[in-house]
Amino acid sequence: MKKVIFLSMLMVFGMSLFSGCASMTGRTTGQYIDDSNITTEANAIIVKDPDARYLKIDVSSTNGNVVLNGFIHDKAAEERIVSKIRQIKGVMSVLSNLKIEINK
Repeated sequence: MKKVIFLSMLMVFGMSLFSGCASMTGRTTGQYIDDSNITTEANAIIVKDPDARYLKIDVSSTNGNVVLNGFIHDKAAEERIVSKIRQIKGVMSVLSNLKIEINK
């Protein structure tokens, strides 16, 4: 009986916590998790790319809209990465603010 009461209280607390987040940010828990998955998959694409794996590229995703910030070696690498990120399930758009890194 104590377990049932404990689990019920835990469920009520969890529901209030998640509903509070949605009212503060305007995003549901599902949307937040989807964006986290998109960001994780996009980072995996960048790490696997031979021209970008050692570069600092920041990825953010909100409501399926991905933004890339940082540096890249050349335009072809940028286009390849953006193309692969567009194929991730749930991605609505990709905005690339990547700058071409100039080697001295």
